[in-house]
Amino acid sequence: MTGDQSVFILLTNTGTLFTRLIQGYTKAPYNHASISFTRDLSEMYSFGRKHPSNPLNGGFVKEDIQTGTYSKYPNTTCVIYKLQVTEREVEKMKRVLHIFIRSQQKYLYNILGVIGIALKEPVEFSNSYFCSQFVAEILDRSGIKLWNKLPALVTPDDFRQSGRLELIYQGKLSEYKPEE
Repeated sequence: MTGDQSVFILLTNTGTLFTRLIQGYTKAPYNHASISFTRDLSEMYSFGRKHPSNPLNGGFVKEDIQTGTYSKYPNTTCVIYKLQVTEREVEKMKRVLHIFIRSQQKYLYNILGVIGIALKEPVEFSNSYFCSQFVAEILDRSGIKLWNKLPALVTPDDFRQSGRLELIYQGKLSEYKPEE
């Protein structure tokens, strides 16, 4: 197809207390999901900590590997996947993303949604997301269906299990060197 592009899905494990608690339940190696429109991850978004030193203040975030939460956890492990999409799908994703950017102050972290996953029952609130729910929502609203489930039930491990994603890196996030 002409006009093919890629978006990138980053799954991470920082080793924080919160991520260790989630990992203890899920047994999955990664427990945070982000979406990037650039291979170098310079334009990356998710729901997580708004300030690296405060795990209780969460919401919509533009993530930065150099200065954000990841800089505080240099031993963060990750996998990075590439998803082939069309130009039109990227346009749709960016339109949806701009809705989040324009109103970022009103968005909250959906901690009850994380509990809902454990109960296999979606817990959805207006303006409230957790990381993998947000990434799945961006894809879903853009017409990209990777699973037959609601975004509120998508876990970071679901991305790892998707056959449409191509693994491009696995290791320490601090050692990731994108191809030019």
